[in-house]
Amino acid sequence: MKITGYRTLKTIHRWGRAIGDVNGVIPSGITEVPILLLTTDGGLTGVGLGAHGDMERIFPAIEGEDPRAVTALYDRILAYVFKSGHAGSVFGAIGAVDMALWDLKAKMAGEPLWRTLGARDPFVPGYASGLDYGLTLDELVALHRRFADRGFTGFKLKGGLDVEQDIERLQAVRQVYLVNSAAPAAMIDVNESMNRKQAVRYADRIGQHLDLTWIEEPVRRWDAAGHAQVSRSVKCAVATGENLTGLDQFTPLFAADAMDIVQTGMCWGITHFLRVAIAAHAHNLPISPVGYNANPVAHAAAAAPNHLSTEVQDLAFPVGLTIDQEITGGGILLGSAPGLGIEVDEDVIAAGRESGSWSAPAGPHVRPGRAGLRLGAEK
Repeated sequence: MKITGYRTLKTIHRWGRAIGDVNGVIPSGITEVPILLLTTDGGLTGVGLGAHGDMERIFPAIEGEDPRAVTALYDRILAYVFKSGHAGSVFGAIGAVDMALWDLKAKMAGEPLWRTLGARDPFVPGYASGLDYGLTLDELVALHRRFADRGFTGFKLKGGLDVEQDIERLQAVRQVYLVNSAAPAAMIDVNESMNRKQAVRYADRIGQHLDLTWIEEPVRRWDAAGHAQVSRSVKCAVATGENLTGLDQFTPLFAADAMDIVQTGMCWGITHFLRVAIAAHAHNLPISPVGYNANPVAHAAAAAPNHLSTEVQDLAFPVGLTIDQEITGGGILLGSAPGLGIEVDEDVIAAGRESGSWSAPAGPHVRPGRAGLRLGAEK
């Protein structure tokens, strides 16, 4: 079987609430979901999710190749773009291709990807995370009650500007999860919005009121010394890595002992996750992928010996996508459909009229000018 071409679709995800973080909020709660369809001469189509605007640039590296050679093709693409680099949007396209290739490989084997990757159990433990910075306290509590109804015992909130407000929100949501656990895991994500000492003061202040499991991305993603300083100075763990693109970008953080929880961006693909997971395992560290539409990397998480917990951002799926998985028991129960278990209904997608972009001027993918330069709390 050979790779013959690709097609691009775009659907939406209706969150049913405002979503965002300290860098900005999307009030409509509607976001775009790019879909890559990788075609073959054998009639099978591989599905990949995530932005892939550089697809035309990297496709010659895989055209005519056997899709079963997934990891070799991953390295072939990296070699193909090595002069100009593979970060940013290029890595997004590589991730979408990688998902589609793994999808094809498992489909050719007639089994779900989690089984192809050697997992024994299709259940993937998770934690609840609603991208909830734009919600009122009442809306926040109502959202997490829905997660608690699915058995979750841990949660993560967005914060980073007003520590007293963040404490109030953490305490209120923690009460929700007491129905499932006497000691719910509570995490806070500040999305690179702080400097080192500010992050230490912030985590210490929260720790005076509740047991904080981790603080996520307290400083800039590449700041190995900064993450290490925060980790040494606070009682909670430091989690980071979701925005690092390629194993090479993790190396300075491993060397600096800067991460307690190693994270990977789910949209960067299966192979990236597997390689970072192995590197983390060699450093005796757990791995935790961040959430994304359809939770595709959960298949790889099921096979990782050091998987801690996968972020689950919503209980519904994008328009026109049927996903063979169930959010239950505090995690993701993967199904038995071949490949990633993603079915694409192009008619439903074509009938849609709504659109939504993550890259709106108000964020959350636009970094504010004063991020990391604040002396204290802000409303």
